[in-house]
Amino acid sequence: MIGLMILLAYFLPQPGMVKEPVSLEQIAGVGVSLIFLFYGIRLSVEKLKAGLVNWKMHIIVQLTTFLFFPLIVLASRPLFVGTDFEVLWLGIFFLAALPSTVSSSVVMVSIAKGNIPAAIFNASISSLIGVVVTPLWVGLFIASATGDFDVTEIVIKLVLQVLLPVIIGISLNARFGAIAEKYKKQLKYFDQAIILTIIYTSFCKSFSEHLFAGFTSLELAGLAAGMIALFFAVFFCVGLLSRLFGFSDEDRITVLFCGSKKSLVHGTVMSKVLFQHSTITGIVLLPLMLYHALQLIAASIIAQGMARRKEEK
Repeated sequence: MIGLMILLAYFLPQPGMVKEPVSLEQIAGVGVSLIFLFYGIRLSVEKLKAGLVNWKMHIIVQLTTFLFFPLIVLASRPLFVGTDFEVLWLGIFFLAALPSTVSSSVVMVSIAKGNIPAAIFNASISSLIGVVVTPLWVGLFIASATGDFDVTEIVIKLVLQVLLPVIIGISLNARFGAIAEKYKKQLKYFDQAIILTIIYTSFCKSFSEHLFAGFTSLELAGLAAGMIALFFAVFFCVGLLSRLFGFSDEDRITVLFCGSKKSLVHGTVMSKVLFQHSTITGIVLLPLMLYHALQLIAASIIAQGMARRKEEK
C-alpha cells in the first residue's frame, strides 16, 4: 500500500495538493491526534508501573534508540556534505532520531519468546521521549535544509498533537480500555489509513517539485542496502551490550528488538510537523519507509529463528 500511495502521488498528485474546502493534510492532522488518543486508551497505568522494574534494560534500550543510533548516522555526515545527497542524509538522520516502533517491536519480542511486558513499557516510553528528543536532534540540521526551524514551536505542536492525546487516552483507559482492545484490529486499519494519507500528500509535494529527478535506480538500491546495513550494525552492537550487562535471554531479546527498530507512525507524524510547508518531506521519508519495510523482514526472520532454537532446547 505504501508503494501504491507513492505511485498514486506520481500519476495523480492533484488531490493531495487541494486546499479547499478541506485538505487531505488537515484530515491527516486530525487523524494523527486520534491515533495517539486510541493508543493512550489501550495503555494502562498498571502496564507502565510493571515495566519500571528492569531499569537497566530500559536505559540501554533508550540510549540505543536516542543516542547510539543518531551518533552512528552523524559519523557518516562528512560523506554527504556538499553533495546532491545532503537532503537524503537528513532523512537518514531523521530516521535515526525517531522513537522505537510500538506494535511490531512487541510482536517480534512475542514471536522470539522474550519479555513482553518490558517490550510494551520500552516502546511506550520511547514514544513519549521522542516527542521532545527527536525534534531536538533534527533541529541541529533542519534549518540549513528548510531555512525555517523553531524548536519551541515544534515541541509545543508535538505535545498538543501527540503527547496530550496519549495522556487523555491513558486517563480514559479504565472506562474504554476494554472496548479499544476489542476493536484494536479496526483501530489498526485506521492508523494505517492515516499513515498512507500522510505518505501520499508528502510525495505529492515532492513530485510536484521534481525532487526525485536526480536519483537513479542504482542510487535508490544503494540507499536500501545502507538501511539494512544500519539495522544489522545496531542489532549486532545492542546484542553485544546486552551480553555485557548479563541480561537473561528474555531481556536480551527485548533489548535487541526494541533497540533496533524505528517507528513509521511517529516518523510520518513528526515529518508533518517538523517539515511543515517544506517540499522535501517525501525525500526525508524515503529512508524511513525503506528501513521500515526491511526491518520487518529481517526482524521477523531473526525472531522466528530465535523461537525455533528455544523450542529445540
